[in-house]
Parts: sequence; C-alpha cells; structure tokens
Amino acid sequence: MTQENKMGTMPIGRLMLTMSWPAMLSMLIQALYNVVDSIFVAMISESALTAVTLIFPIQMLLISVAVGTGVGVNSLIARRLGAKRYDEADLAASHGFRISFINWAVFALFGLLFSKVYMSAYSDSLYIVENGALYLLITTVFSLFVFIQVNTEKVLQATGNMLLPMICSLSGAIVNIIFDPLLIFGIGIFPEMGVVGAAVATVFGQFVSMCFGLMLLFGRKHLVNVKIKGFKLNWEIVKDIYNVGFPAMLMQSIGSIMLFCINGILAFSETAIAVLGSYFRLQSFIFMPVFGLNQGAMPIMGYNYGARNKERLMKAYRVGIMIAVVIMAIGTLIFLTFPTQLLGLFSASERMLEIGVPALRIICLCFIPASFGILTSTIFQATGHGMLSMWQALIRQLIGIVPLVWVLLKIGGLSLVWWAWPLAEILGTVYSVIFIRKLYKKEIESLGNEIKSLG
Repeated sequence: MTQENKMGTMPIGRLMLTMSWPAMLSMLIQALYNVVDSIFVAMISESALTAVTLIFPIQMLLISVAVGTGVGVNSLIARRLGAKRYDEADLAASHGFRISFINWAVFALFGLLFSKVYMSAYSDSLYIVENGALYLLITTVFSLFVFIQVNTEKVLQATGNMLLPMICSLSGAIVNIIFDPLLIFGIGIFPEMGVVGAAVATVFGQFVSMCFGLMLLFGRKHLVNVKIKGFKLNWEIVKDIYNVGFPAMLMQSIGSIMLFCINGILAFSETAIAVLGSYFRLQSFIFMPVFGLNQGAMPIMGYNYGARNKERLMKAYRVGIMIAVVIMAIGTLIFLTFPTQLLGLFSASERMLEIGVPALRIICLCFIPASFGILTSTIFQATGHGMLSMWQALIRQLIGIVPLVWVLLKIGGLSLVWWAWPLAEILGTVYSVIFIRKLYKKEIESLGNEIKSLG
C-alpha cells in the first residue's frame, strides 16, 4: 500500500492516529521548548519575561506567515494528489520554497529597521526595550531558517508522511532546550548572554531543523518532486496556494493582532502582561497536540475531498473532533486543578499568582469548545474554503476577545478580563455550526453522486 493510497483506503481511526501522532509529538516538543525558553528567561527577572512576552506577537506573526503559506502548499498538494494531477503537485511544492525567501526578506527588513521602535511603543523601561529589541532583531533577521523548515515539513505532510516532519521539529527543539541555559546563564565555555542568549538558541534550533528537513526531503524519494530552479514562477499556482494559505495566514496572525491589542490594554500592569505571556506558553501544551491532529487530518480530508469520497471525508472530521475534545478536556482539568504549580514554573511573584491563578481557571473554560472550532477550521481549509476559516478565527480571536477585554476591564477591572476568552469561543462555535452545515449541503453532500450515476 503506497502512501498515496493509504489516505483513501486505510480505516479512518487508524489512519488519523498514524498520520497525527508524529505531528502531535512534534508540536508538544515545540511547546516544551517555548515554555523552557520562558522558564529560563523568567529566572533572570520578571522584566525579562515581560520583554519576551512583548515580542511574542511578532514571533506569532512570523510563524503565522510561515505556517499559513505552508497550509496553502499542503492543501494544494493533497488535493492534486487526490485528483491524480501529479505534475501540479510538484509545482505547488516547488513554489512554496520560492515564496519562503520572499516572506523572510519582509521580516528581516522589519527587524533591521523597526525592532527598537516596536519595543519603545510598549515600554519605557530601558532594560525591556534594549533586550527586547536585540531579541527581535536576531529572530527576524535569521527567520529564513524557520520559513524553509515549515515549508519543508508541510510538503512532506501533504504526501502522507508525518514521521519525517516530526524528526525535523524534534531535532531543533532538542538543540534549543540544550542551548537555552548554556547561552542565557553562561555555563561552561559559553558566554552569559541573558535574554539575547535565548534568541540565539532559538535561531540555532531552527537552523538545525531546517538542515534535517532539507536532507530528508532531497535525500529520499517522495510522492512529490521539488525543484529549486529551472521553472518560472506561475502566478496561478501562487494564487491557488494563497486561496487557502492567505486566509490560514490571517487566521493564525489574528492571534498576534489580538496580543498586540491586549498588551496595549494591559500596559498599565507589567505583571498582567507577564501572566498573559505565561498563559499563552502554558496553553500551548494543550493546543499544540490539537494543532498536530489538525496537520494529520488536513491531508486526509483534502485527499478524500479531491477523490470525492464523502464518507471518508466526514468520518475524518468526526474522529478528529472526538480526539480533540479528549485532549482539551484533559487540559481543562489540569488548568483547573494546578494553576499555582503551573505559574510557579515561571518564578511567579505573589502578585503574579494573585492575578494568574483565577485567570488560568477562567480562560481554560474555552478549551473544549475550541476543539470543535479547530477541526471545523481544518475541514474548511481542506476543501479549499480558507475564507471560512479566516472569519471563524476573526470571531474567536479578535472581533470577540479584544472588545470583550476592553469592556470587561471597564466594568469589573482585571478580574473580569479573562472571561473574554470563553465568551468569544461561544461566538466562534455558533459561527462554526452555521457554516459547516452550509458547506455540507452545498458541496459535501453531493460528493460521489456523479460517480454512482455513471456506474
């Protein structure tokens, strides 16, 4: 059974687990090194943690562009493979690499010109501005590594190979975790670099992941063949990539915009910003496995949509939701039971615990409804309807949360702010229910009928 055929023939439950577990493990490792990075930075001071938290939206935006483009490449490759249009699948993969260089140039230019301006807009602290600007400069100028890494992983995932991308992510995460304390605190032969050391360790980990990914992609045979040169940029293919990729990019970058706005609203309290930063790193342990599930589910859904197999498409959607709900329920229980211990990982002060413990217990109520939203977004993307995903994300992460944060802060102060997350997730769930029903009736319900009638 070839990798191509298994997405159309293997039992969905086993296929979903086979396709998803490497990505889920990979995303867990990614979450681990994000948290470890912040744990070590927090050991320097709360101001150091605040500096890294203020940079987090830019890092999220950068990853959003990389992953959004990769999702577009992934979706197009999977649909072309399902439709047996192999040359077009090759071209989609090849175009992804050229686009990566363009995206890198934009962020590198931003880092060179605006790092200090950005940090100064959020803080008057010289320590926070100086260290944050250096961290931002390093991670943007060397972001080519992560753009190529993500594109490589998405190409491999689109062919049904989820194990090799996991190896790429795992290698970089391990390197990052090892070098974080060495470069932050100056252990052994390494210089003590503080916050800047965390940036260098992150970039070095991304470089290692990129190298592994390129070796695995070009050193083995796969269902798609990638060309670096020898072809002209086809704007129709770029358009097809971004029909799904641009909404996916916007969908993920909405989280960055949301953090920009909320950091501004909470700028009166350095501790509240530190709590928010700690929460986003902690919740990644819960959300990242679901995003890994998303990565495994998308090529299955995309392949069977291209093959016009309604039963397998919808079963993949239902199985994905069930697995996601279980993961999110476990996460909710952990956040409700151990908020003090979770915040203690970041050397939390008494004031940080006072704000953060109730915050974690309230925000985690959004986890279970989010599982439905994430998998519904996956089927939107897999069927080529990225705009539906984008609007869902707008409601869940921007249109809902930011106004609610502002209103709740005015009504009841900081203690009410955290209810914005579960309330926004309720709005997102209503949207998801309405539009998945419309998509099913308009496109999915009739899949395969023309084949049966010809038979």
